[in-house]
Amino acid sequence: MQTPNQFSLFRSRRFLPLFLTQFLGAFNDNFFKSAMLMLVTYRLADRAGYDARILVNVAGGVFILPFFLFSASAGQFADKYERSFLVRIIKLAEIAIMIGAAVGFYLEDVHLLMIVLFLMGAQSTFFGPLKYSILPQHLAEDELIAGNGLIQMGSFLSILTGAIFGGLSIMSSAGIHLASFLVVGIAAAGWQASRYIPETKPVTPDLKLSPHILRDTAKIVADVAPHKDIFLSILGISWFWLVGATFLSQFPTYAKLVIGADEQTATLFLATFSVGVGLGSMACNGLLKGEVSGRHVPAAAAAMSVASVLLYLVSQRPPLSSNTPEMGILAFLSLRENLAVLACLFAISFSGGLYIVPLYAIIQSRTDETRMAGVIACTNITDSFFMVLSAIGTSALLTLGFSIPDIFLVMAVLTVAAAFVIRRAVRERLRQKGASL
Repeated sequence: MQTPNQFSLFRSRRFLPLFLTQFLGAFNDNFFKSAMLMLVTYRLADRAGYDARILVNVAGGVFILPFFLFSASAGQFADKYERSFLVRIIKLAEIAIMIGAAVGFYLEDVHLLMIVLFLMGAQSTFFGPLKYSILPQHLAEDELIAGNGLIQMGSFLSILTGAIFGGLSIMSSAGIHLASFLVVGIAAAGWQASRYIPETKPVTPDLKLSPHILRDTAKIVADVAPHKDIFLSILGISWFWLVGATFLSQFPTYAKLVIGADEQTATLFLATFSVGVGLGSMACNGLLKGEVSGRHVPAAAAAMSVASVLLYLVSQRPPLSSNTPEMGILAFLSLRENLAVLACLFAISFSGGLYIVPLYAIIQSRTDETRMAGVIACTNITDSFFMVLSAIGTSALLTLGFSIPDIFLVMAVLTVAAAFVIRRAVRERLRQKGASL
């Protein structure tokens, strides 16, 4: 079988406008969050009489909360209405929300910025089911691996660049004005890109929208759970986000307290992780040659686990004294043991890219069009739940005296268990198809 050229999708209106819309939206989300957290941490928290550490954790919860509250409703809207039209409405809403962000930056109002953060989470919640349910309507089945790989690559690059530029912009001499201009301008660019997404047909235009948010959230998960191959793929994706959230959240303290390096090194860890996921996502198409299959997912999970164990081993360092000067990025890179840290982080994230892309493609190829948006909404619900578990579990382990490398080792052990579950599911699927693993 000839491997489809995934980059040829960038020449197609079936894919490029959606990719740009997704990239700009994710970039703006992370640009705003990074700028806000930097502003809160270094300026607003003390002025308002708040503990910055508490505000940062509250901000994470505020952004995730809409995924719990509105994912079921977002799936219903995506099924009832024409999807490209909904994307344009959501992108218009993003412009209005970012104007509110500019006002919040200018007034340096913590409470207004928290409201804006919640609204950004809400618009991301409604956009999620649309972007993944539009893909199988516009792409052929042998293009789904390529399309999902490029979407995942774009997502992680936008997370990386948005987070970096958001923090740098807001702390510059004209940071308030620059950040305000950029968040509104990027939102406008995302809306412009969305105007070129081809129209689709509503899949269930007669669907009645339900006002029962929490009941519908539970129902949407209960409806998907009996479909084991789809639901296990969803849980597999959510596990990846739990692992990713655990590592990403530890990078600043890992760099400072374990490695003895400065914030630029923490940014290097983020960059390595994001690039690794992006490259792994793109490599999926060549590995599977366009075939929608989960046969390599267990091996990718096992590779994540092995690399996590190696990261634990190379992180065993003598305790740092309180007067130890922090290493700059050049000093960090000059030490061989630190290069091993980067190699482990890259291996974890590259394996993560190989792991997650086939799971999205499996969901899209095996889900009926009339149920697609609801299934993606279920994915958003479980993703957010697992990310909350990551925050709670990590906090509990730290409270119990676990070190950050110890947490990496715990994730390695748990990922091995996840790999066994996924392997069992894949074997069962292949057995039903008359194949052998």
